Amino acid sequence: MATVDFKTLTTPVGILRILAVVLTCISFSLVASLGHITVSFWVWCMFSWCFCFCITFLVLLLELTTLNTKLPISWDDFTAAFAMLATLMMFTAAVIYPYFFVCSSCGRGIGASVTTCLAFILYAVEVGLTRAKPGEISGFLSTVPGLLKVLEAFVACIIFICLDFTFYSSFPGLQWCVAVYSICFIFALLVIIFTIGRLLSLFPLPFDKVLTVCNVLAVLMYFTAVVIWPFYSFRNNIGNNFSIVITAMTCLNLIAYIVDTVYSFKLVFFVSRT
Repeated sequence: MATVDFKTLTTPVGILRILAVVLTCISFSLVASLGHITVSFWVWCMFSWCFCFCITFLVLLLELTTLNTKLPISWDDFTAAFAMLATLMMFTAAVIYPYFFVCSSCGRGIGASVTTCLAFILYAVEVGLTRAKPGEISGFLSTVPGLLKVLEAFVACIIFICLDFTFYSSFPGLQWCVAVYSICFIFALLVIIFTIGRLLSLFPLPFDKVLTVCNVLAVLMYFTAVVIWPFYSFRNNIGNNFSIVITAMTCLNLIAYIVDTVYSFKLVFFVSRT
């Protein structure tokens, strides 16, 4: 039986979520009042605001009614992963929307940009508050390696959005890079899903060791992509703005996987021995 728990709304995290709901609602309302644009970047920004608004409101509602305790998922892992995802989505919207769609005389556009930046700060603070502290027992996705998995999957999604099939299908090297992005994305997504769904026990081998091996392989694979993608895409000036974005995102994910691997080694070879 569901009960109402108003204390969830008065905690620091609860207050941050209420403010985030308000700010994301203001953002998409201001932009929607300016009219609809069939541009992919505009659609992405609108989706980011609406998605974060809906999920944050749902989280508040489920925690208020204590129905979150009835769900067959790891609630802490779900909220930690969503907070990280929302932070990244608000960050990209805060960069993309003002750059492409706001002018000095666009009052509502400037207002939406400001509220988006504030929403980004709120979600980032939530990540900091819910992140697992050293020695604290918590869900995997609230730890640094777990948050990095969300970052890696998100960056891969940006890469997929920027890919042009007619471009990379003509070059075996670029096809290898796409394979790297896909394989690493699938593994990161599986880790997130298995963690939230409390299915990590289904791994036939120790999860921490599997994670370490996959992270090492991801670093090696992304290192080849960092070299190969720019070589093919910019040779003979065939690269475009999307190729530049993909190159930057590839470098970012390589750094993320390197940091992830360092944390994995630390957990496996140092923490586990103590």
